[in-house]
Amino acid sequence: MEFKVYQKEIELQSRGWRPTFHDISKEIIEIVKASGVKNGTVTIASHHTTCSVMVQECSHDLDKYDMEYLQHDILNIMRKLVPDYSEENEYMHPGPIHTQFGRFVNEPGDFTSLNTDGHLRSVFFGRSEAMTIKDGVLDGGEFAHVYFIDWDQVRARRRQVNVTVMGTTEDVEDRKFNNGEVINTLRKYTPEEKADDVHYTLQLQR
Repeated sequence: MEFKVYQKEIELQSRGWRPTFHDISKEIIEIVKASGVKNGTVTIASHHTTCSVMVQECSHDLDKYDMEYLQHDILNIMRKLVPDYSEENEYMHPGPIHTQFGRFVNEPGDFTSLNTDGHLRSVFFGRSEAMTIKDGVLDGGEFAHVYFIDWDQVRARRRQVNVTVMGTTEDVEDRKFNNGEVINTLRKYTPEEKADDVHYTLQLQR
């Protein structure tokens, strides 16, 4: 059975004045198809520490910022968890040494280091997602889209998504576990736990 690895990089342009949600579903589907992998996985990973990857449904409706409603809901929740960096020294990071390092690597200004909110949101959200490929098709269910999220709001920036497809170019055997029988994970009560309780009986007799 042949095992194959296929890699591509997607270049994006974020707006910078607020977090940017990029829908890259079409590109991921195209990369999976071009890879020739029939059965395996695809990993979508951010090249940056203030960005995340999310697999979620498309909510279709757009607000005035061209953000889907579900994306705006996510942003609102993240702002409660990690407030926007709107005032200098709102967070401990960046300290003076990190700010000086930014100058050393020719950042356009000290303001570019005031993106602590983006770093923290990336930590909570995660920087990558892995999805299954079945019979040459990305398995996202009925509604899944792939989004690249740039949490950094300090400036417009070019961003890179790393995509790695791994798997076999051949068919696989039957995928059904236990012949497809539905697994019951609900709690199974013992006879003692289901036994009559006098307190319930009294309530029923009222």
